[in-house]
Amino acid sequence: MRALLRTLLAATLLAAPAAAQTPKEAPAISGGAVRIGVLADMSTGMADNFGTGSVTAARLALEDFGPTVLGRPIELVQADHQSKPDVAMSLARRWYDDGVDMITDLDNSAIALGVQALARDKGRLALITGSGSTVITGAQCSPKGALWVIDTYALARTIAKPMVEAGDKSWYYIVADITLGKSFVADVTPVVTGGGGKVVGQVFHPLLSPDLSSQILQAQSSGAGVIALFNVGADAINAVKQASEFGVLGGSQKLAGFYMTAVDVHALGLKVAGGMYLAEAFYWDTDDATRAFAQRFFARQKAMPNSYQAGVYSAVTHYLKAVQAAGTDEAGAVMARMRELPIDDFMTRNGRLRPDGRVVRDVSLFQVKRPEESTGPWDVMKRVATLPGDDAFRSMEAGDCPLVRKP
Repeated sequence: MRALLRTLLAATLLAAPAAAQTPKEAPAISGGAVRIGVLADMSTGMADNFGTGSVTAARLALEDFGPTVLGRPIELVQADHQSKPDVAMSLARRWYDDGVDMITDLDNSAIALGVQALARDKGRLALITGSGSTVITGAQCSPKGALWVIDTYALARTIAKPMVEAGDKSWYYIVADITLGKSFVADVTPVVTGGGGKVVGQVFHPLLSPDLSSQILQAQSSGAGVIALFNVGADAINAVKQASEFGVLGGSQKLAGFYMTAVDVHALGLKVAGGMYLAEAFYWDTDDATRAFAQRFFARQKAMPNSYQAGVYSAVTHYLKAVQAAGTDEAGAVMARMRELPIDDFMTRNGRLRPDGRVVRDVSLFQVKRPEESTGPWDVMKRVATLPGDDAFRSMEAGDCPLVRKP
């Protein structure tokens, strides 16, 4: 196993005021430091949407918060899970055993679910910014876990609901054969059929499939008004490229990328992706605050941040505020404070963390701009509608989370 890269963000082990404290006065920080881990895909098909961008977002959060909390240093560790659950679990177990207090990113739903369960067993925290399976806050919810950015239910409500209401009644699914893809099928179908539409077909593909032309041709020949992509990263990009080659976006059918981001759109280019629909919980060009963060991020990454990378900043910042408020890094006390404190930052206005682990925030539907509509390389999307968080996310009562289930 490759050695883990550790970045110490404090110049000294103890700030001067903390050094003067007696042992009885010292805050209850285990191991003398607060340790945060970013566990992400940094080398395969999802690296552009997560990867080093998530690490950069975490570093920016720590720079803004300061190098210490409760007079103790903050340490950041990072590792590449290579989209392999066994690798991720080995790394997470080692980190928790070595005193890492919280792990974030965790793109890939199988990885997120595994690490969330491990965090519960170890008495640590998992703040999941990179996954979207509703199971995380449903049947497998945890008192030591949170799903920070978005999920398949909210994406179904934000994308499918307004499209069906606008008259797009027939749908065909192209689905990655992973937990996330199956969650999309389960969450989008009731929205489509509940609005008077129908699903005319679906086809699955393995994760990280280089050629999706067969699936695209099946979707095109179905005659469905909307082709929905329930995949992510390189798979989603390949699907859009091949859909463009076969003339899908230039014809009568519409394309909706349910787990795509502005980063994917930029990689594709507006000539290829122009006209398609997607949803994000954050867009870099929303207001002065989002643009300020994006410019700092861009200076290091040479790319604008997406929802998941901005979510890492938000999760790390809120976690550190909760440690400060709790006076300890003990997981239960910190999570209690995280639920009490409002989440209010550049990506989230008046958000909150529910007892089932779901962070509630607004989500927006976007349409990719045509080349003639864009004013610059990263001016790639226009906002169509915004769904308030309470309308976007599934209610706790409907989620089947044992933590909130009534007898």
